[in-house]
Amino acid sequence: MKRTREGEGESEPQIAEEHLKGLKGDGIDVKKFYGDGAFDTNPFFDFLEKSKIESAIKIRKNASTDHCRGSKRRRKEIRERRRLGYKQWKEYKKYGMRWVATEGIFSAVKRKFGESMVSRSKIGLIAEAIQRFWSYDVLREYSINGVREFGFEGKTD
Repeated sequence: MKRTREGEGESEPQIAEEHLKGLKGDGIDVKKFYGDGAFDTNPFFDFLEKSKIESAIKIRKNASTDHCRGSKRRRKEIRERRRLGYKQWKEYKKYGMRWVATEGIFSAVKRKFGESMVSRSKIGLIAEAIQRFWSYDVLREYSINGVREFGFEGKTD
């Protein structure tokens, strides 16, 4: 995995494209790609079309199909979003769905320990992240076992 400073290196769509190609190379069939407005680029929509991957990418509000010399797939997506309206488009595409198992944990770790890292080297950053997740896991396990020890498990008074 590549690490760069914010604002330097490859864009999110370029990195996602590399990962999707890698998954395909490993024999994994990706059916749908979910992404925020950062992935609303002509080349990325072209890649998804070529790879036969469905998309749920939030299109910019001011996206235009007029005089558009870009991606046919993106143009189609813009028209579909306009036709449905944002709320219906969001439901149709299932945009905004989150996987609680990961996003909830990441959110909890950030709440407990913050988003900033002190380390600067790659090894230090990895070690710091591991420590944060290990600490979160220990605290969570302690709170669960502590509740059980006092006999509160399963009671809803």
